[in-house]
Amino acid sequence: MNVIKSLPEFTSGRFLSLMAGVSLAGVVLWLTSAAVAAPFQAAQAKPATEGSEAEESLKPTQVSLTKSRVYVFVDKTGFGHQHGIEGRLKSGNVKLGALEDAGELVFDMRSFDGDTDAARRYVGLQGSTDLSTRRQVTDNMKNAQILNVAQYPTATFAIKSATSTDRKSSKGIPLYELTGNFTLRGKQSPLKFEAEAETKDGFTHIRGHFSILQTQYGITPFRKALGTIGVADQLVIHGDLWVAAEESAAVK
Repeated sequence: MNVIKSLPEFTSGRFLSLMAGVSLAGVVLWLTSAAVAAPFQAAQAKPATEGSEAEESLKPTQVSLTKSRVYVFVDKTGFGHQHGIEGRLKSGNVKLGALEDAGELVFDMRSFDGDTDAARRYVGLQGSTDLSTRRQVTDNMKNAQILNVAQYPTATFAIKSATSTDRKSSKGIPLYELTGNFTLRGKQSPLKFEAEAETKDGFTHIRGHFSILQTQYGITPFRKALGTIGVADQLVIHGDLWVAAEESAAVK
């Protein structure tokens, strides 16, 4: 009975004081642990960005793989849909002004992604495409009948010359003529087109586009539903390149 009578007194007095001390110590310990762990957890949660801009070390004329992009406009036939494709380069260098051996662009065909918002905006298409449709477009594009990226993971533009035209674009940006050979799916064809080039933020920003026919490279344009839905033979390929500027001179 004495023990039972003393229980309420212990509960209301010393026990509550003890629990308050334990709770306070627990809070302090939790806050200290959280403060120590937070930076580590944040570092763990943030994925390592391989080849990020901060880590990218470029030599003059070398293409930035993190900043540069390739965009492709795919037109439709019949009841098909227009598409914008986004891709990256695997390697590249461009020597503006060179009369020979002006560089090389190697396209990473595995990176090509159908109907990203950035690609659609770049090639002038409205709206967005849902993820399921994007995956279907990408799968169709990469399969053995079209790009066959399993067998041909890269395409290449070997640049023979990149010479000034002494003209400027409608935006007042100097124009260069690039000539060379474009290789896709193991087939090579000569290529020539003009591109804008301006010095910006320590880079030479080069923008240009050229057209190819899929059939020229052994590709049968995608068709379905007895040919009532499909894409056009012609593709328009846009290059948006950021090249480490040469220290000697800016683009003129």
